[in-house]
Amino acid sequence: MAYVIFTDSGCDLDLDVLAKWNVRSESLTFKFDGEDKQYRNEDMDVKTFYDRMRKGDVSRTSAVNMDAFYQAFEEELAKGNDILYIGFSSGISTTSNSGIMAASELQEKYPQRKIFAFDTKCASCGQGILVWDAVEARDAGASLEEVARLVETSAPNIGHWFTPSDLVYLKRGGRVSAASAIAGTVLDIKPVMHVDEEGKLVAVKKIRTRKKALQELVAAYEATAIDKSGKFTIGHSDCLPEAEAMAAELKEKYGATGLITNIGPVIGSHTGPGLIVLCFPATHR
Repeated sequence: MAYVIFTDSGCDLDLDVLAKWNVRSESLTFKFDGEDKQYRNEDMDVKTFYDRMRKGDVSRTSAVNMDAFYQAFEEELAKGNDILYIGFSSGISTTSNSGIMAASELQEKYPQRKIFAFDTKCASCGQGILVWDAVEARDAGASLEEVARLVETSAPNIGHWFTPSDLVYLKRGGRVSAASAIAGTVLDIKPVMHVDEEGKLVAVKKIRTRKKALQELVAAYEATAIDKSGKFTIGHSDCLPEAEAMAAELKEKYGATGLITNIGPVIGSHTGPGLIVLCFPATHR
């Protein structure tokens, strides 16, 4: 039987990549304060979005609701396809909960179909690397159950390491205090953060200067990557040269295979321009 892989825009994989991989995705949305229009990531190019943020515009986000997942999943189930949904961390968004609820209701309606829906506790290109793994396994002939098991067992060991360029955006989202944001700006302190076992954003270190913060991400890869010559993903919010430099360093040092992605407006609304995220299969988060 055929099965379809679903994800959501929390994975920060470009639509052309998802189309190439034959993966369906449901979109979270964002809107700017003072405007009524709701956007999806694909409705605004990232350069325009981050330029607006630099000028002071504030963006708010909304999760995917259950009805959207229900309709999308049922479209495939009605064709006789089974479903695997790889979802955005519930520690950050209610999106995966909506997908799981839709899957549960549809399983009752289509008892003959197989539906697996996961809250991966992963985000951005960490979620993206799980989708990448699932696609490779599917294309190698793995069954739905085998791919679902791969996602379930791999998700707890995806390392997410990231550093923003400006603490003001994390302050807006309540991730750091106003005092920390002011002090960080004055002292050029850059937090190094990760996604913990509960799928929440956690500050790990405070580093002086951007260059040293980026080096800490590479150090985390060196310390915890299961296979240093394996794969990694790097996400960036309008700072491609830094992402490319990091990818080149990992490839040169270890022969690792990387995928560079844009941090879309949905996640970028909370982190701002200048974010670098490095994700990879790790011994622990």
